Amino acid sequence: MSPTTSVLAYPEVLRQAYRTGVLKLEGECGIYSADVLVDGKVCDCDIVVDCKVGDPIALEVKLTNWSKHSVGPFALTVIPYQDYQNGVHNYELHDAITFVGSNTFHIDSVKPTKNAVCFGALLFLYTGDFYLNIKFHEDISSRELPLSWFCLPSVHIRATEPVIQTKL
Repeated sequence: MSPTTSVLAYPEVLRQAYRTGVLKLEGECGIYSADVLVDGKVCDCDIVVDCKVGDPIALEVKLTNWSKHSVGPFALTVIPYQDYQNGVHNYELHDAITFVGSNTFHIDSVKPTKNAVCFGALLFLYTGDFYLNIKFHEDISSRELPLSWFCLPSVHIRATEPVIQTKL
């Protein structure tokens, strides 16, 4: 079993461990951590991040390998959605959110005590409450849907109208 597979086998542990912006998991092959920053601020899964419609918002995800073995290859994918609070999620947001660049990042490997950082940006075109699913999954190009992956808890972003300043 590869180090990546051992980490990917525990999605429920990952979700429970991620409480203050830093996710740590001790698996068969070591310890890994993931930091999520939105607009340069560490995300806490209980806090809403505010942004303005029309302003790009920076997204940074850093995976640190604290094990004794290299991990990889794998990919990180960011999937935006809206939660209608009744169990229905809307993933068809092509007209509401756009990525500056790609929403998928390929990571060849992460050596022991090193990290891989994925930088991206989002642009919200309409107001509303949006969420980001951030998934790590095996980077197997021959399959459309990976067999094993894990999700960090969703990042909650509220896009509001920009403040228009007038000169007096």
